[in-house]
Amino acid sequence: MRVSARARIVGWMLAVVGLALSVSIFATWSILLARLDSRINLEISNEVKKLRAYVHPETGHSFAALEDLLDGYLSVNTPDRWETFFSIIDGEAHKVTAIPPPVRIDTDTELVADMAEATEAERGTVESAEGPVKYAVIPVRVHGDSRKGHFVVAIFYDRHRDEIVEAVSTLGLSALAAMALSGGAGWLVAGRVLAPVRLVRQTAEQISDSTDLTRRLDVPGNDDVAALAGTFNHMLDRLERAFVGQRRFLDDAGHELRTPITVIRGHLELMSDDPADRAETIALVTDELDRMNRIVDDLLTLAKAEQPGFLTVDDVELADLTVSVVAKARALGERRWRVDEVAEARLPADRQRLTQALMQLAANAVRHTTDGDLIAVGSAVRDRQVELWVRDSGPGVPPADRERIFGRFVRGTGRTGAHDGAGLGLAIVQSIAEAHGGDVKVSEAPGGGACFVMTLPLRQLWRQW
Repeated sequence: MRVSARARIVGWMLAVVGLALSVSIFATWSILLARLDSRINLEISNEVKKLRAYVHPETGHSFAALEDLLDGYLSVNTPDRWETFFSIIDGEAHKVTAIPPPVRIDTDTELVADMAEATEAERGTVESAEGPVKYAVIPVRVHGDSRKGHFVVAIFYDRHRDEIVEAVSTLGLSALAAMALSGGAGWLVAGRVLAPVRLVRQTAEQISDSTDLTRRLDVPGNDDVAALAGTFNHMLDRLERAFVGQRRFLDDAGHELRTPITVIRGHLELMSDDPADRAETIALVTDELDRMNRIVDDLLTLAKAEQPGFLTVDDVELADLTVSVVAKARALGERRWRVDEVAEARLPADRQRLTQALMQLAANAVRHTTDGDLIAVGSAVRDRQVELWVRDSGPGVPPADRERIFGRFVRGTGRTGAHDGAGLGLAIVQSIAEAHGGDVKVSEAPGGGACFVMTLPLRQLWRQW
């Protein structure tokens, strides 16, 4: 049977509280009983002392017979609640206190006879209809009277214990009421505390039953539950990015690969046995397959840019990065390659990804320039930010296209290269810049042409996963 977290919390809370209250009640019961025993023993001792003090010669009392002593003491000493006094003369009960006791033990001739055998003060316990009775027997003699007398103090133990039972019962009922109140309060508090957790579960269930990953949790506060909701929202952000990236990858792949597949199928279906026609068809199919391979590689790069592990961060020497990119880019075309400026600084970044982005910008510049045109690469630190740029002396980018060209499968105008590409190069550059916590923009270069600038934070501000 499934038990909710709310019920478990309240159950454990009541179990702990109940155990604590039980221990407290038991300890109270034990302490009160121990004090009762001590108080009864002290009361009996006090009665013995009071009788001895009464018959002491210094009090000035004179007694001609046992009756004078015992009756006189009974007349001046009133028993407390649930106590009784009586006297014994020659083995028979003589007189009892005027206040009637809960039960007459002086009528028990056998008990009275046993008490009359005491030669010194004795204590004992006897069972009665009212439970155990604790007593003390004190022998008494009067000079000139040969008879034996005894004074008996009897305390009804159960009557005193009943008061303790009543008090502990009241304490127990109060504890039960407190547990009921604490259980109700705990149920309400646990419900409020666990409400965000239930919201997390319900949101997860709704998301699992649909493809809507836009829902988020709004949990105010700064406690563990709010932190849990924040972590859940962060997980949803990652899932949404992964889902959007996957869907975009599928859409882009389906859209861009459909055309070369159709072209390849059409030419293969129309290919004849003529060697020249076959060679021409194979060359065309190979070219389309190469283009498909480039598209797939670019799409995979864009998909990885939105996943953890896309960057391998290390300290990058900006000056060395700038010079090495120019050295590598010279093989892309016969241009006037130049290093504009180098930054003498180190940047926590992924060197290979930055090289990939700059090489993509350099290849883009080659496609939009002709032999002898200028292409320059540079780096600088300005306002605690690193700028990496590639500029050329080509036709430039019209202002209306300066944002659009960073989209996927968007091709700019004015290309001079033999291969147009799939229009994913600048999108890859933008993804690399954003993965480092920066961005990329294009503007008009000094003297004409295009200048692509990547701006990255100098500190470690790249995307955290």
